[in-house]
Amino acid sequence: MSNHDHAIAAPGRMRAHRGGMLALIGVVVAGGLAAYGIWQRNDTVTSLKQEADDAAIPRVQLVSPKPAPPRRTLTLPGNIDAWYEAPIFAQVTGYVAHWFKDYGAQVKAGDILATIDTPSLDAQFAAAKAKLTVAQARYKLAVITAKRWAALSGTQAVAQQDVDVKQADAVEQQAEVSAAEQTVAQYQAMETFKNLVAPFDGVVTARRTNVGDYVNASGGDSTARTNPSTALFSVADIHKLRIFVSVPQNYMDALKPGLPATLTLPQKPGDPIPAQFLTTANAVNAPTRTIVTEFTVDNANGELRPGTYVNVHFNFPGDPNIQILPEQTLLFRAQRVQVAVFDGQN
Repeated sequence: MSNHDHAIAAPGRMRAHRGGMLALIGVVVAGGLAAYGIWQRNDTVTSLKQEADDAAIPRVQLVSPKPAPPRRTLTLPGNIDAWYEAPIFAQVTGYVAHWFKDYGAQVKAGDILATIDTPSLDAQFAAAKAKLTVAQARYKLAVITAKRWAALSGTQAVAQQDVDVKQADAVEQQAEVSAAEQTVAQYQAMETFKNLVAPFDGVVTARRTNVGDYVNASGGDSTARTNPSTALFSVADIHKLRIFVSVPQNYMDALKPGLPATLTLPQKPGDPIPAQFLTTANAVNAPTRTIVTEFTVDNANGELRPGTYVNVHFNFPGDPNIQILPEQTLLFRAQRVQVAVFDGQN
C-alpha cells in the first residue's frame, strides 16, 4: 500500500470509531432513561399503595357522653284561635236592609249587626194572626152554642146527642185556637231573626254581606258572588286567646298543668309573651306522632289576633339519668339505633 492509500484509510477508521462511540453513548443514555422511568414508576406505585393503605384505615372522632342538662328547651310552631268565635247566619229569607257593624267593630252581646227585610215572612205572620182571630171567634161561638144546647139538655126540644156534638165542637174549636196560637208564636219568633245580633261581647272579624243582598234561611247569602252557606258575619271574643301546638310524643310526660311556655311573634322575636297550660288531646296523632296541646294567653290589650302564627318556646325539666350524644354518633340499623363504642385498643 502506498502512502497515498494509507492517508485515505486513516480518516475512514476515525469516522467509524466516532460512530461507534456515538452509538454506545446513545445506548447508555437510552438505558439510563429506561432505568429512570422504571424507578420513577415503582416509586409512584409505592407511594400510591401507601396512600391507599393509609386511606383504608378508618378515622373516627371520639366524643364522650354528657349528662342531660337540668332543663330542656324546645321551640315549636303554634296557631292562635279566639276564645270564642261564632259565625252568624241568616235564619229568615229576605233582603239585607241595613248593616251596622263592619270589620273590627267592637260589639256587646245583643248588638244588632244587620237587619233583614222579609216581605214574605211578614205576609205569613199577618195571615197567621188573622187565622188566630178567626179561630178565636169560632171558639167563642162554639162555647155559647154549647152552653145553650146544654141548657136544653133533658127536655123534649133537643136530643142528648146534639148536645154532645155541640160540646165536642167547642172543644175542637179550642184546639184550633191553640194551633193558631202556636203558628203565630212561630212566626213571631221568626220575626226576631230579622235582626242579626252579636251572641257575646267581642269584635267583628268578618262581614260578608251588603245592603240589598238576598239571603235565605238555609244558611247565608244567596247572591251569585257569595256562597249560600257562608256566614254573613263572624264575631270573636279575643279578650283571651287559645294557642294550639303539636308537641312530639316523647315529651308527653311533661305535658301537665304548670308547664311553662312563652310565645313570640315572628316580627317580635325579642318580646316573649307568657302562656298558661290548659289541656292536651290525651291522644297521639298517628300520622305526625304529636299531641295537640292547648295554652291560653291574656289579650286585654288586643295585641294578638286570631289566626296568627307564633313560636311556642318550652322549658321542660331534664332527666339527670339520661346521657346525651351528638346526633352524628347514631347508627340507624334494621334492628335498632346503635352507637359505636371505642374499647381503648388499637
